Amino acid sequence: MLGENMPVVEVTTVPADGYLLDVREIDEWQAGHAPHAVHIPLTELAQRAGEVPQDQQVYVICRVGGRSAQAVQALNDAGWRAANVAGGMTAWAVAGREMVSETGEEPRVA
Repeated sequence: MLGENMPVVEVTTVPADGYLLDVREIDEWQAGHAPHAVHIPLTELAQRAGEVPQDQQVYVICRVGGRSAQAVQALNDAGWRAANVAGGMTAWAVAGREMVSETGEEPRVA
C-alpha cells in the first residue's frame, strides 16, 4: 500500500547539500524550484532512475507530496534510500527556503 512505512522528512531538515529530486512537470519546475534540486519528472523517472545516486539519501519533492510519495515508493522498492519531503514545494516556500525560477520572474510554486 502506498505510503505504508514511507520515510518522510520536514522541509526544514533537508540539508543544503542533500540530493533533492524534484519530480514535478517542467512548467512547475520553471516557475520555481530549490536551487540545488535535480529535475526528473515523475513520468520520466522509470527511464532515468540511473541518474539518481544510490550511495546517498535522496530527498524527493513535488508540489504537495503525492507524486513524490509515488517516486519514493518506487525508488525504495528498487534499492534506493529515498524520503518524501512533507508538504512539497508548497511547504518549502512557506518555510522560506531558497527558490529560483527559470523564467526570469520571481520564483513561485505553480
